Amino acid sequence: MGRPMGGGRGMRAIDESAQRKLNAEAPRVADLGGRIVALFRPYRRRVAVTALLVIIGAALGAIPPLVIQRVFDDALFPASGGVQLGLLGWLVGLMIALYVLAAATQIVQTWLTSSVGNRVAGDLRVRLFDHLQKMELAFFTRTKTGVIQSRLQNDVGGVSGVLTSTVTSILGNAVTVIASIVAMVLIDWRLTIISLVMTPILVVVQRRVGQARARIANETQRSLSELTAITQETLSVSGIMLSKSFNRQPAESARYASENANQIRLQVRQTMSGQGFFAVVSVLMSSVPAIIYLAAGILVDGAPGSITAGAIVAFTTVQARLSMPLVSLMRVALEIQTSQALFARIFEYLDLTPAISDREDAVDLASVSGPSGRIEFRDVTFRYPDASADSDPTLDSVSFAAEPGTHIAFVGPSGAGKTTILYLTPRMYEASAGSVMIGGRDVRELTAESIIDHVGIVSQETYLFHATVRENLRYAKPDATDDELERACRGANIHDRVMSFEHGYDTVVGERGYRLSGGEKQRIAIARVLLKDPPVLLLDEATSALDTVSERIVQEALEQAARGRTTITIAHRLSTVVGADVIHVLDGGRIVERGTHDDLIRAGGFYATLAREQESR
Repeated sequence: MGRPMGGGRGMRAIDESAQRKLNAEAPRVADLGGRIVALFRPYRRRVAVTALLVIIGAALGAIPPLVIQRVFDDALFPASGGVQLGLLGWLVGLMIALYVLAAATQIVQTWLTSSVGNRVAGDLRVRLFDHLQKMELAFFTRTKTGVIQSRLQNDVGGVSGVLTSTVTSILGNAVTVIASIVAMVLIDWRLTIISLVMTPILVVVQRRVGQARARIANETQRSLSELTAITQETLSVSGIMLSKSFNRQPAESARYASENANQIRLQVRQTMSGQGFFAVVSVLMSSVPAIIYLAAGILVDGAPGSITAGAIVAFTTVQARLSMPLVSLMRVALEIQTSQALFARIFEYLDLTPAISDREDAVDLASVSGPSGRIEFRDVTFRYPDASADSDPTLDSVSFAAEPGTHIAFVGPSGAGKTTILYLTPRMYEASAGSVMIGGRDVRELTAESIIDHVGIVSQETYLFHATVRENLRYAKPDATDDELERACRGANIHDRVMSFEHGYDTVVGERGYRLSGGEKQRIAIARVLLKDPPVLLLDEATSALDTVSERIVQEALEQAARGRTTITIAHRLSTVVGADVIHVLDGGRIVERGTHDDLIRAGGFYATLAREQESR
């Protein structure tokens, strides 16, 4: 749609200072834990069932060690002497039944966990996508597409594992740890104290390791965002054409390799951070049974008969069962600290407030009594959001009116503010001062949806999806019939050309329509607008990139499309606006002349100078 930003600001990538500004403007993420918990609210019943199963499974896992003690002390080595086979068989059967029941519980719990976690991650991804759809156009002109894609894919993907397993892991391991400690105390409280004496120190160390991992995770995601952005920019059709045109493929590969090397370095750092801590934990946990044997020997030696062999075996069995959930809890704690950086990045985007949104009392344009095809600018002044306060405005006190069914045009040098007028009309940007009126009402008093429904836009940068001609046309009207598609295409002078394709309307146009010529793409874009059938038509230099023959064909289609509609044309080639009812000449953000083509030529002013320059080329 032409130049999206005044003064050469269009579509440039967001730099570090702009990113810092964006971060500063976004509200601070408060009560991150509470916001994460809130994500599970729609699935609270499933979460409750899952929690119950986790508790049951953990409790079932804590019982076998107590049964083992009975096996040793009462069945295998009873005080009365002789193996008690009946009791032994019953106890072994009980142990096997407990294992089977625990396994079945685990299967159901895993299904519920995966179902809830993935649904929450999916909800978060859709919520973020929907929120980004509501952001103003300026947000997308200052932010790399790859960065946005990374937030949707990499950041949400990075937290999906936490969402699918963390809650049940914490609950299950916590219950297991508590149940195991209770069982250990029941067996021998003295051995319990000895086995747990180092735990508080490990918890403190774990917190510090988690903080370091969180910082590395944030760096890793930023690098991944940059890697995604490079991929999106350079491997698109436009990016490939650009790199080949300037023989920059080696430089692009080097840029990708450099960021990829940085990503590898950060991934290795993230993987290795905390490994030393867990190695120490592993050694300590593995050494505890040996220490228990020593302590038990001292207790037995000091007070014969105070602790049995069955108690020692049961205690070390419980302690071994305690080790895994205790280490898992520490790992989960690290993952939570790491994921906080990712959640913060996601909520940072969700907390962005669209600069342009409907008022609470906004009305539908269809309900306005005035003619919906009337466009008026009243002393409109506009600066782009990233422009400095002391810079000249892109538009300066611009006023004009377009009556229903009339055709007005804007011409002038690059940077004069022509395209900005087209962005302000459907309220893709907000006027800094003055009023933009549609149907006699200020656009700020109307709903954005109703404004867009009344406006059709054809730009010089036609965007077509990698889909069929039929699917691209139906983007404007999903329920359009084949007859409606054909009428729209005939009105755009493209039906016969489409039917000449091997698959007709089912022809795939390729990414951004690169399998079609420029004129064919433009005419399909015009047909798409005709299918929408809006009362207002905005044309942004729709033929400036075409050759003379294609321009003539497309111009005929545009003239037919403009019949009966209020049409505003932004033109570089004056030949395309000769028949306009009124031509406005812009220079430096101001309207310096206005009139018909013949009137402006006779006046011998700026327009006449532009006409002579184009004729001499």
